[in-house]
Amino acid sequence: MEQMKTEVREGGDMAKTFNVSGACDPDIHYMVDIRGRLEEIRAMVDAGMYFTINRARQYGKTTTLNALNEFLKHDYMVISLDFQMISASKYRNENVFSLAFANFFLRVLEVGQEITVEYPAVNALKRAVENRKEEIELYELFTYLSRICGESKKPVILMIDEVDSASDNQVFMDFLAQLRGYYIARKRTPTFHSVILAGVYDIKNIRHKIRQEEEHKRNSPWNIAADFLVDMSFSAEDIAGMLDEYEADYGTGMDVESVAGLIYDYTSGYPFLVSRICMLIDERITGGREFPNKHSAWTKGGLLAAVRLLTAEKNTLFESLTGKLASYTGLRNLIYSLLFSGNTIPYQPLNTAIETAEMFGLIRREGSNAVIANRIFEIILYDLFLSEEILDNAMYKSALQDQYGFVRNGHLDMKLILERFVIHFDELYGDRDEKFLEDVGRRYFLLYLKPIINGTGNYYIESRTRNRERTDVIVDYRGEQFVIELKLWRGNAYNKRGETQLCEYLDYYHLKRGYMLSFNFNKKKEIGVKELRFGDKVLVEAVV
Repeated sequence: MEQMKTEVREGGDMAKTFNVSGACDPDIHYMVDIRGRLEEIRAMVDAGMYFTINRARQYGKTTTLNALNEFLKHDYMVISLDFQMISASKYRNENVFSLAFANFFLRVLEVGQEITVEYPAVNALKRAVENRKEEIELYELFTYLSRICGESKKPVILMIDEVDSASDNQVFMDFLAQLRGYYIARKRTPTFHSVILAGVYDIKNIRHKIRQEEEHKRNSPWNIAADFLVDMSFSAEDIAGMLDEYEADYGTGMDVESVAGLIYDYTSGYPFLVSRICMLIDERITGGREFPNKHSAWTKGGLLAAVRLLTAEKNTLFESLTGKLASYTGLRNLIYSLLFSGNTIPYQPLNTAIETAEMFGLIRREGSNAVIANRIFEIILYDLFLSEEILDNAMYKSALQDQYGFVRNGHLDMKLILERFVIHFDELYGDRDEKFLEDVGRRYFLLYLKPIINGTGNYYIESRTRNRERTDVIVDYRGEQFVIELKLWRGNAYNKRGETQLCEYLDYYHLKRGYMLSFNFNKKKEIGVKELRFGDKVLVEAVV
């Protein structure tokens, strides 16, 4: 079980920590400054909008709502509810739900607002709850809520977190329909000034969770929600701001801008992943044999070690993401195609698989195409799919037999890996046709590579070069990086262009040595491995 380190600042104050469990509190946790996002959301609230903060699991929704509550409370009466606190049994009919909602609403109202006898509607709702038990109907509940909104000296904001935890039943749909009706009639009938629903599902997407018999039931509750366009991912600058605060406390001497940039490269700003990597460096990497202090841990090597720990752990986020692949038709095929086929998949939000994958945080839009959301998810997903082939795959078994000879004096011998891969691949599959090589060649190299670097290194695919003709694999092993270009052979001229591109790519990674693995369909090909020199670069080329 992971052990938490507790430190104390000078003066006796408890040190802040990085947090991935529940909402963050700026008084006790290192956090990205989200004031800019709060200002954007505030503008939507001021405009009286009805919208959903829909983001994937552990994307900072609850933290944002808590901060937003504090941000708005001086000018608004904020009613902030969490539907996870209403048990499933309360949805068995509208009367039971209405009573539970009324109790929850009153409890939050009394704790968070200065409610006095000047609000007769509040007292009336209290009496109804106390006297009539489970006999409050939904329309009657909203009548009370409307009266409370009308009596309030401040505009009333309704915020509901985890709204989609209740979205697979008709009572919830009826609640949304009432909420929608009052919102549409807000110029004639007192109601909430703004409604904010937070969850994984956009209110327009909740229809994917329920079975409806009539078309109007599928459409009516969600055709009024405004688009929520606030970027809740963290930029490299956001991460640097958080690390600046940590650095001010500990003086590690880290290159804040460089470390923040590396964290962003691996996470694309996914809040949970950012905080988890920082937590692992702070609590697990620091103090070990390889990184004995904070100065050595807050480096590229320490970060890569944290990535290895992260991608090897079982956490609720990874379980949720991978579980979705089995639950949603077409999602698994989409992700598999993005990872292995090299096909470019246009971003089309009307495509159900793409819409679902984006909603769950598995993909993002990059230009006009859909791509895997970040390197961490890519590593997890590659490992998941490849693990399903391991037991029956001959290339994997060959690598298991060879694996202990590829590390010399602590350094990975990538040239030897290619040499052995060429031999095994030719023995096992050398007589296969072009279609076979296109479909499985790159996948089999990753299967061969996996047991060799497993537990000590990681790999990811460089998205900028991922296509059917060419894929660049970046291997991180004990602080060293290796760039291996996997490509389909399309003639000497094409190969020369590939060599030039690889040299340019090595400049980007500040490397002098690169590797190329070509899958050649020519029956007269000469298989093997050779070294070529291009200026100050050495290319190791392997042909199968």
